[in-house]
Order: sequence, then C-alpha cells, then structure tokens
Amino acid sequence: MIISLIAAMTENRVIGKDNDLPWKLPDDMKYFQKTTKGHVVIMGRKNYDSLPPSFKPLPNRTNVILTRQEGYEAKDCVVFNNLNQALEFAGSEGEKEVFVIGGGQVYQEAISYSDRIYLTEIHTKIEGDTFFPSLDDSWKEISREHHDVDDRHQFAFDFVVYEKR
Repeated sequence: MIISLIAAMTENRVIGKDNDLPWKLPDDMKYFQKTTKGHVVIMGRKNYDSLPPSFKPLPNRTNVILTRQEGYEAKDCVVFNNLNQALEFAGSEGEKEVFVIGGGQVYQEAISYSDRIYLTEIHTKIEGDTFFPSLDDSWKEISREHHDVDDRHQFAFDFVVYEKR
C-alpha cells in the first residue's frame, strides 16, 4: 500500500491558521477531491472538526480520524488513537493508496512512513499557526503543474508530486 500525504502550503510552510485554511483556491480543492476520491483519508480530530458540516464526513472516501480522546465518535467515520492502527485498518480494507490529509502533527508523524507527497505549493507567504514539515534529500520531485493567478485564485501555485528516493 502506498502511503501518501496531501497538503497545500505557502512558501513559509503554512498550512493553516486558527484551524482553517488562510486562502481560497478552488482549483486546489478540486485537485484534493479528485486525488483522494475513493480512498481512505486519515486526519487528526482538529482537522475533522474544522470541516464545514456539509462536508462531514468527506464524501466518497473512508474517513479515519486520529485522536487521543477516549470514546470520541464521529458519524460515519472510523476513529483510532494512533497512526499505526489507522494504517493497518487502511491495509485491511484493501486500500492501494491511503492519504494523510492533516493537520500539522499528523503530517509530522506520518512523513517518515510516507512514500509520496502531493503538495500544492502556494507562491506567497501568509501568517499561520500550523506548518507542513520540511522535506529532506530523501524526496524527489516527479511532477509539477503550474497555475497562474486568475479571477478565482489570488495566488499562483503549483501542484507538485514528490516520491521517496
């Protein structure tokens, strides 16, 4: 099973502020939906809590929530207390590629297990309180697709895929 991270970050590695995305990039949301559709997605509880009610659980995906809270429940979601349990669950479901979708602590823990990263690199710096981990030399860029600023996107960005060497 391929273990992938998927995130959007700014040049200063910001992925969130006040438990929300500090930008509006509709094409990035479409990319996220298309890439993760039909897969198991693993997220932290705070990330799940930040989703709009109309997107809970994320449709057309098996939603797995990580939390240290005993007895936490979320309708139509699977809840685990650690990443290993969540990954074992995804494997037992026959998943070919599981997606870790945040937040910052979950990315930090999962990056050492990961084979691939789908990273939307946003060409700006924004203040935030949640960050994506730095990538070391074990990651190789395998594709990049540029998106310019337009009437719906206030920042230029690239869809970049990295694989572990």
